[in-house]
Amino acid sequence: MNPTRILGIVLALTTISGCFSEKPRVVLYCAQDKEFAEGVLEQFHKKTGIEATPKFDTEADKSVSLYVELVKEKERPRCDVFWNNEPLSTIRLQRQGLLEQYDSPSAAPYPASAKDKDHYWNAFAARARVLLVNTDLVKDKDRPKSLLELTGEKWKGRVAMSRPQFGTSATQAACLFEVLGPEKARKYYQDLRANGVQISPGNKQAAEWVGAGRTPAGQEIAVAVTDTDDSLEEIKAGSHVAILFLDREEVPGSRMGTLFLPNTLAIIRGCPDPEGARKLMDFLLSADMEKQLAEADSHQIPLNPEVKATLPDVIENGRTAHPMAVDFAKAADMWDEVQSFLRDEFAR
Repeated sequence: MNPTRILGIVLALTTISGCFSEKPRVVLYCAQDKEFAEGVLEQFHKKTGIEATPKFDTEADKSVSLYVELVKEKERPRCDVFWNNEPLSTIRLQRQGLLEQYDSPSAAPYPASAKDKDHYWNAFAARARVLLVNTDLVKDKDRPKSLLELTGEKWKGRVAMSRPQFGTSATQAACLFEVLGPEKARKYYQDLRANGVQISPGNKQAAEWVGAGRTPAGQEIAVAVTDTDDSLEEIKAGSHVAILFLDREEVPGSRMGTLFLPNTLAIIRGCPDPEGARKLMDFLLSADMEKQLAEADSHQIPLNPEVKATLPDVIENGRTAHPMAVDFAKAADMWDEVQSFLRDEFAR
């Protein structure tokens, strides 16, 4: 037989063998904490036999750079499922036609507010944007009751927050623009900057600064705007801190309150493995998985009413705290405007 023909047959057989031996794999772009997500994906692998390969982001840039990657890959998607730690970037991807519709049976028990009406994404497992105060530096009677108080003289140079262009800090900014209106929101952030707000690399670092009572450079920090999961880490570390859920008092015409931000899940349109993506969605939206998120170190708040989980006493939900009355869809519409403002204001 012709040697060239023999070589061709060998190569063909090798290729066929490789195709049949390839393990099923689904790709997840994930803004959830790596420590937790890796354990979850291992459970998924054991249950389904499908290997889930994650792509994570940094603490400071969570969700923002993953969004950019997904937009860049629009014509040739590499990602199957996007696990976002907030809703606005997910809504923006939907509006650009990057998401695939899927009505997961695991989402059936969730309230309508946790599901896109056209089944492009699902929300689950929320965190809250809160204030963390150093109880050695702030007496009970002096604790702020509203986010808007942080521009006052009492807090000059003593407030920390993560860079407002990224992560849940960026989401909060867009939500404040929607709730307060652009003019009042701009003034709030300008007043914060003029009042010497200290900018940390991420929410975790903002919480750590409050726990220590100072920045690494020695600037006193009495309060931080951060997330519940990062706040709980400081409590567990033994820091003298307390979590504050805000704007409890009903003010006529005000929509202010504590901002609750859910995780969101979506399948990417044209993804390499749509069947695997649907199985991963079903798994992540299951009651057992939301219970695990609630009882893990991050203690995220279940949205599925059938989930019975034990949360720390310091964690409240939308029924016990006063939630911010934000329209996430309208906040997503304002994203570019808000980002432009924040870049100009805080990149100086």
